[in-house]
Amino acid sequence: YSLKAYAKEYQQQIELAEFTINQRSEYILSEIYKKKPDVLCFSCYIWNIGLVLEIAEEFHKICPEVPIWVGGPEVSYEIESFLKKNLFITGVMVGEGEQIFKHLCECYVNQKTNEITNIKGLAFLDSDGHMVCNEPEKPMDLNKIPFCYDDIEDFHNKIIYYESSRGCPFRCSYCLSAIDKSLRFRDLDLVKKELAFFIEKEVPQVKFVDRTFNCNHHHAMEIWRFIKENDRGITNFHFEIAADLLLDEEIDFLGTLR
Repeated sequence: YSLKAYAKEYQQQIELAEFTINQRSEYILSEIYKKKPDVLCFSCYIWNIGLVLEIAEEFHKICPEVPIWVGGPEVSYEIESFLKKNLFITGVMVGEGEQIFKHLCECYVNQKTNEITNIKGLAFLDSDGHMVCNEPEKPMDLNKIPFCYDDIEDFHNKIIYYESSRGCPFRCSYCLSAIDKSLRFRDLDLVKKELAFFIEKEVPQVKFVDRTFNCNHHHAMEIWRFIKENDRGITNFHFEIAADLLLDEEIDFLGTLR
């Protein structure tokens, strides 16, 4: 949804398709085939990568002329071995996807496919099978990412995922998040405006996807205070926090919340 919102000029050409890992791969493949995509893109995570590759490989057999692009944490690292192992994949959008995806849409929609190889953040194999990895895109300004929940009725009976920061303050060697060296925050006034929208629309559940929500004391407290002051007893908010970072002030305040 964030990718589509950022590529707003091309929203009429972008169609989202959502499935679950509990659905049969044959069903997912047939549903994607029925949509007759000109270009196919997958978001790849640790919990769906096996299914995504299975479906992408089978789709490529049926429609070899359709480019298949992938992005997400599960394919943004060790790219060369991934592409050489999965030759049915056209290329990888490396790192944050909004700007890369928008440029990719621009090239395909305007039939400028010859310019795709120049897009920052793309990695692919050239005609000789050699790895090409373009320079990365600059880290996103989170305030420039559009709010993607304006048509809230489209999310009826769905959990809302919300992002007020990107990056991680830690450097744990076992975690892909440690590779992202920048920790960025969405402006608090903007966050409060968007949280007020969820509360007003009586959304049942909002899950913050910030990797360590309480890594910034002021940021966390401002949001928690806003939620308490505007709570209607309907919308629940979910945060991933590091318990060892909790301050006494935060523990005491959380004890006053519903």
